Amino acid sequence: DVVETQEHYKSRWRSIWIMYLTMFLSSVGFSIVIMSVWPYLQKIDPTADASFLGWIIASYSIGQMVASPLFGLWSNYRPRREPLVISTAISVAANCLYAYVHVPHSHNKYYMLTARALVGFGAGNVAVVRSYIAGATSLMERTSAMANTSACQAVGFILGPVFQTCFTLIGEEGVTWKFLCLQLNMYTTPVLFGALLGVINIILIFVIFREHQVDDMGRQYKSINSDGEESDALDQNTEGSIDHVAVVALNILFFVILFVFAVFETIATPLTMDMYSWTRKEAVFYNGIILSVIGIESVIVFMVVKTLSKKTGERAILHAGLLIVLVGFFILLPWGKKLPNIQWQEIKNSSIPGTAPSEMLVPFWSLPALQLPSNHTAEPVGCPVTQSWCLNTPMIYLAQYISSDVLIGLGYPVCNVMSYTLYSKVLGPKPQGVYMGWLTASGSGARILGPVFVSQIYTHLGPRWAFSLICGVVVVSLLLLEIVYKRLIAFSVRYGRMQE
Repeated sequence: DVVETQEHYKSRWRSIWIMYLTMFLSSVGFSIVIMSVWPYLQKIDPTADASFLGWIIASYSIGQMVASPLFGLWSNYRPRREPLVISTAISVAANCLYAYVHVPHSHNKYYMLTARALVGFGAGNVAVVRSYIAGATSLMERTSAMANTSACQAVGFILGPVFQTCFTLIGEEGVTWKFLCLQLNMYTTPVLFGALLGVINIILIFVIFREHQVDDMGRQYKSINSDGEESDALDQNTEGSIDHVAVVALNILFFVILFVFAVFETIATPLTMDMYSWTRKEAVFYNGIILSVIGIESVIVFMVVKTLSKKTGERAILHAGLLIVLVGFFILLPWGKKLPNIQWQEIKNSSIPGTAPSEMLVPFWSLPALQLPSNHTAEPVGCPVTQSWCLNTPMIYLAQYISSDVLIGLGYPVCNVMSYTLYSKVLGPKPQGVYMGWLTASGSGARILGPVFVSQIYTHLGPRWAFSLICGVVVVSLLLLEIVYKRLIAFSVRYGRMQE
């Protein structure tokens, strides 16, 4: 039985809800610009190509990978309010920087790279959030709390593209405040909105958040984060070594899960622009809608797995989620015979005065060299001829793309919440800040390699190679899960203190 006063219970859950909000804002900070990074990059710096886009997306995760273990270690020995406030303030400042990357006259792409890296550094507080929730919930509460945390993260991924889609109504030009050297347009307004949400989050952390700690049975004990003193309430229930084989295996599985999802979200805009001849604005708008619907699907999944896990267990659900992701990427392979529209054909068909045919065979990022007349607003669309695979690789039909989105949107949230839940249970009641930092870092590493991998493979070899390799990675992760399946049990269950 859990012995807890009503006042302590309410305070504990109010603090957990603040952690939910922090997780939500962290994901909003990532997703609110994810669909517009590519067209904005093309707009502010024509020298940037699709390969550099991969580094822009990956920079967020580089920052998070560096920060997560540091913030996790910090939260093990000091009040968690400190790393939470500092990390959120860094994100606010970085979002403001992103709004000004258009101002310099050169090297704009590197300023964008820096801004996204700093936003990612601030997002290292995810490790603090997860470790707090793991320590502030009993074993019975853990799956539900972790599912709620991931649901808040998913809602952030939903509303981020929704906000971006709404802000497209402002247009690419928008309004300019000359006295602030600030352009409020469809690219900068979302990040300024994200900065405002961050400021609100800092205020709530100061006003509402309090430190709480319970063991696997739900019994309250004094947290070392409360006043910097070591707790003398940690009894024999914390004795015993952590199964590091299970810990390493879950880090690898989590890496794969985040890797495939990073590939999925990074490739969405370039893929649809290449396959369906969408303009930059159309790609941002339509993918924003698609990802918003998938996000709603993910939230529903999070709610369902909380109930389903009580009947089948987290390990079986993780296995099913990986299988669904595998099927989703398998469907995304090019199967038909129809080739995508080639971009240079679209340009040739346009009437551009004063240009010779040879001048029309240039890459789309070099179009300013064509010196289009001021009244010419046509944007070249289709698969650029500079990507040689465009000439012989069948297009991916829209039905394939939508079906794949639905399946990945089903499998990813299942894998995400089950990985976190199993990880926190394997670690047990000991301080989890550093371990959660490493798990977050492994996910961040996946977000680094995923965009770089897909931007390079996709650009040079095409979707067939890119998605085939992803399928192979998921198959290997399924084999690993089978090998360590029996070791993925809770700390207290492992030492016979609780029944599984």
